[in-house]
Amino acid sequence: MEVHCAGCAGCCMDWTALLDDHEMDQTRQHGRGRFADASASADSESERRPPFDSDANFVPLTRNEVRAFLEKGMAAAMTPRFWHAHDEHEAVEIDGQQVAAIAGRPVFFVGLRKPPKPVAPFGRAEPTWLPTCVFLDPTTLQCRIHDDEQFPAECGVYPAHNLELGHETECERVEEAFGDDRLLDDQLSANELGDGPLLGSQAVGEKLFCHPRPDDLAGIIKRLEVGTLRPEDRAECIAVASASSPGTFAISEHHYETGKARAMETMTSARGGDSADSTPDSKSWVGPAIDDWHEHYDTAAHDDGSAPSPDLAVTVEEDRGAPKTPGWVDGEGEVETGTE
Repeated sequence: MEVHCAGCAGCCMDWTALLDDHEMDQTRQHGRGRFADASASADSESERRPPFDSDANFVPLTRNEVRAFLEKGMAAAMTPRFWHAHDEHEAVEIDGQQVAAIAGRPVFFVGLRKPPKPVAPFGRAEPTWLPTCVFLDPTTLQCRIHDDEQFPAECGVYPAHNLELGHETECERVEEAFGDDRLLDDQLSANELGDGPLLGSQAVGEKLFCHPRPDDLAGIIKRLEVGTLRPEDRAECIAVASASSPGTFAISEHHYETGKARAMETMTSARGGDSADSTPDSKSWVGPAIDDWHEHYDTAAHDDGSAPSPDLAVTVEEDRGAPKTPGWVDGEGEVETGTE
């Protein structure tokens, strides 16, 4: 497999706002989504369980990845995803909604957040505010943790899993919408698939988490749907994920209590930003940066809505300790597997 990533990062942001209304409708009808959900089967797109959130490119994390981000004080980087139930037999009612569940336990992913950032992908001359992965550098359109041990496994094998499952990749959608060649070779080797996508029962407790107390989710589903999740909402789901046991419904109460306390320690602002020191040597630059991006976006929305230069990321992210990215050199950008 070979993909051309330079100047793209289409798999790391929601770029549908760049389309006209007709193109946007067509994209949504095609069931756009970056990763093959663990809850999906071979059903047609119309029969799949739609999520309550609107993130088109959700990155699901494993239990160990959730724990690693918690340990780094980066709980603010994470957020849950719940789904509408396919039918009443798999549903639990929460906030008046039928939520997908297994054995009466609402199921969910934990993934990476996308605050608004000023970006100019696909050769665009002017930047635009788009929901963009918390770890993506708007200036170079490269991942700040690409070479870090915390780089999510799901990102490292993208788009190999989509190709293996016969799902359209973001590379192909970008090609169709904006031109340029992105998916240069779709032939997969064994090492590009990693351990393979976690689907069905093998995902339970490892990537697909089951909340043991549906009543504790009251209010969370409603707020998730309208985009107003609170820090305590995220902390509740992060704690359950960190306390899960692969292949079972078991939840370690010790890990749950520890995980929730750790998450709440580092998420105190209204938007869930980290409370830790945000000096350049801090490990918790993520939360303050998320809050700052939202403040810049809100200010722009009250003015003329224009986006500033992506170079603002130096102040918002790098001055707080975010790792720098190398940038692209002429002739680079074609990678055998994974994303930049």
